[in-house]
Amino acid sequence: MFGILKFQTFLLVVLLFICACTYIHGVFPTWLDRNKSGPLGTFWRAARIGERLSP
Repeated sequence: MFGILKFQTFLLVVLLFICACTYIHGVFPTWLDRNKSGPLGTFWRAARIGERLSP
């Protein structure tokens, strides 16, 4: 059975993606801010979600 098909594994992958994007935005903010639209906009949106989740 594929691990990604399990809900817990899928949730872990999504949370790690959000955390990684938030970290990248903290280190290279201009790179993600430049790419708000288009296919790389997903990374910017995930970084915004991560920023709002952190206290």
